Amino acid sequence: MLRWTLFTLALAALALGLLTVFKAPDWVDWKLVILAGEFGYWVALLPAAVALTAHWVPAARGPTAGLTTSLALIAAGLLVQPCFQAWRIGRGLPAALAGAFGPVAIGRAPFSVGQLFRRFPAAAPKETVTYADSLALDFYRAVGRNPAPCVLVIHGGGWDDGDRGQIPAFNYWLARHGYAVADLSYRLAPEHQWPAPREDVEAAIAFVRDRAAQLGVDPNRLVILGRSAGGQIAEASAYAAHDPAIRGVAALYAPADMNFAYAWAREDDILKSPHLLRQYLGGTPATARANYDGASAIQLVNAATPPTFLVHGRLDTLVWYRQSERLEARLSAAGVKHVFLSLPWATHAVEYNLDGPSGQLTTFALEWFLAAVTR
Repeated sequence: MLRWTLFTLALAALALGLLTVFKAPDWVDWKLVILAGEFGYWVALLPAAVALTAHWVPAARGPTAGLTTSLALIAAGLLVQPCFQAWRIGRGLPAALAGAFGPVAIGRAPFSVGQLFRRFPAAAPKETVTYADSLALDFYRAVGRNPAPCVLVIHGGGWDDGDRGQIPAFNYWLARHGYAVADLSYRLAPEHQWPAPREDVEAAIAFVRDRAAQLGVDPNRLVILGRSAGGQIAEASAYAAHDPAIRGVAALYAPADMNFAYAWAREDDILKSPHLLRQYLGGTPATARANYDGASAIQLVNAATPPTFLVHGRLDTLVWYRQSERLEARLSAAGVKHVFLSLPWATHAVEYNLDGPSGQLTTFALEWFLAAVTR
């Protein structure tokens, strides 16, 4: 009985480990890919224990022991390999960031084994205020800095769901690194269509500016950061604003071209993407072209576009990796300062574990980016 239990555990661990190499099918919950890619170094302890048990415990020996041990060791290797990839990417990351944004002193390596086991940042004080009509934002004061640059954070959720406060540890990390944070709610589809979210970002910027002294913010040093659907709003809002106070935009696993998104979407995909796009943009590209174009950062890029930091996992099943890849090419063609952090093992929500392989690289690069564009 023990040997079959171990064999089953080895197979399950192997299946999970394969999610760090191959894109998951639609029926696999993307959160399992986060578990494999961003917490795999913890999960690897299970197949390692299985391999040891199958090899050394007499009750586990039998015709399947060798196969069980091999499968378990392969699984453990797959689950820790994102850490090796992160280390390799990290070796070249400072040079890429310095080349794009100039030199910055960061007090840690892009990736380290020791940081994998670090505790998340302590909570930072939060104030919830209304900034427009019934819309609220959570404001985190910069720790030890006044006035401070302000990062406006825009949540994901497919434009019809989600709310501020996603991944709060990320806001704590920003505040404790000397950046004020305005984590805002915005009007959602289908009740509100584009450009309503862009107008909400503009209202949030005006709110922060009007109360800059009260909030301890430098109104001339703003950065807009969004994840997923919020990344699309961040990119399109920042690129269209032509506001010199917006020093940069950071977009994590975001769609940058809504026409491209609709052209490649399937009615039966995991998000029912054509439906999401139609309800958000008011129709199809044929019937609501102005909204599709206005919401597409890739069409708004020019030589005056603010510096941009992009992050995307190649195994993302919710927003195609090609979205950021194509925007990166457009930014390069326009001569815009930018860095694209491509993560081969990662899916959506790469920064969920700040101390995991994706989280370490993302926070290192973002710390560099923020310091460079707000100095």
